[in-house]
Amino acid sequence: MIDVLVVDDDFMVASVHQNFVDRVEPFRVVGTANTGEQAITAVGELRPDLVLLDLYLPDMFGLDVIPRLRTAGHDCDVMVISASRETDVVRRSVRQGVVNYLLKPFDFEDLRPRLVRYAAQRNSLLTTVVRGQADVDRVLTGAGLSASSVALPKGMSVETAELIERTLCDTDGTLSAAECAARTGISRVSARRYLEYFHDTGRADVSLRYGAAGRPERRYGWRA
Repeated sequence: MIDVLVVDDDFMVASVHQNFVDRVEPFRVVGTANTGEQAITAVGELRPDLVLLDLYLPDMFGLDVIPRLRTAGHDCDVMVISASRETDVVRRSVRQGVVNYLLKPFDFEDLRPRLVRYAAQRNSLLTTVVRGQADVDRVLTGAGLSASSVALPKGMSVETAELIERTLCDTDGTLSAAECAARTGISRVSARRYLEYFHDTGRADVSLRYGAAGRPERRYGWRA
């Protein structure tokens, strides 16, 4: 499990974000906080792996929470969730090592792929043996993560994900969901679900092919 602390000054918003997080495996919310001081105390007591951190807190600016956590010896990761669009704030967040920055308002489908990517990156950091520069580059960029190293959404299997991954990697060019289904022997609906999952997690690119009429065809290619 990946334990999460949700920090937001609005308890109703915090509740919504908690619901979003709890819908993504293997994440679970272990607590919420509405102020910076509460967040610092909660991290010390709950020891979360990830903090979803709002910036506009009533007692301090959210980014000021991070150095206090580090001074106290807490190495939890931080994902900023804020309405702040100021470039300086984004730049400062990056300098402080946040793992992602998500603008409010957002919905579940905005948060979910970011959590999935974080889980994959975290697993890679925990399991990678560094034998050379290529291993370091994979950890830093998140590239080269196989389907089996990622916590898949409920109802998706590692075996099918790896089958789709191999099919995309072995394809010279792109595939539609129908073509992928024909090559793998699964249904077009299932193929599309896995292909969209790979797109959501940043491991496949999507392009549109326009025909004479109707909706454009979505085509998928593995991101090198």
